[in-house]
Amino acid sequence: MRCQERLQKIIASAGIASRRKAETLIREGRVSLNGEIVTELGTKADPARDHIKVDGRPIRRFPEKIYTLLNKPRQVISSVSDPEGRVRVVDLVPVKQKLYPVGRLDYNTEGLILLTNDGSFSRIVSAAGESFPKVYHVKVRSVPDDSVLKRLRAGIRLRTGVQLAGCKVVAIKEGNNTWLEVTLTQGKNRQIRDMFDETGHPVMKLRRTRIGFLNDAGLKPGQYRFLTAYEVARIFKIGEKAGLVPSD
Repeated sequence: MRCQERLQKIIASAGIASRRKAETLIREGRVSLNGEIVTELGTKADPARDHIKVDGRPIRRFPEKIYTLLNKPRQVISSVSDPEGRVRVVDLVPVKQKLYPVGRLDYNTEGLILLTNDGSFSRIVSAAGESFPKVYHVKVRSVPDDSVLKRLRAGIRLRTGVQLAGCKVVAIKEGNNTWLEVTLTQGKNRQIRDMFDETGHPVMKLRRTRIGFLNDAGLKPGQYRFLTAYEVARIFKIGEKAGLVPSD
């Protein structure tokens, strides 16, 4: 996927000059893009593919940025390495770039997880909170009553002393055991399993169905797709509004 950024940002990321100084270099006609002198500050380029020079010297090429959405099956580890030799999420996305999972889903949890080689993107998805919630479908043992759901919605304290943020909890299928839809804006390890263990309704099945505006439509377990340029830009815009990345 072609990912374009403003020239001044690319120059700054390469460590040649600050972004403000890079703007001055462009205005002074000291920057070329694919052999042509550039003086417009709004000019964009792909740092992985385009040839950019400052004062006639090429800047280093960046690896192409990759953004993928994977529907992780159960019994796959959300890691780039595993001494036990289990299947990893990175094994299911065969690209030449080295990718990293954004956050984690535990070994027996299935559902959506993002993989990327872009650290800024990863920080946005992980830290955007209410601007980029994560939605899960959870099957729990027996039927939690209203008092239990009220505790979860308000934010429950675990026996370890950890205070969890409140979350949205809605029953979607009732029976001997209950399916719930849980929306989190906080991302602690094993958060859903721990909070239901605390209430006496342990998790029997767990899958993540949505990350922000991204859903699992069309992706079977084990399948992945690349994000569109529009989706990537939309996530970065969310990051800008949340103060997680500087705007151009």
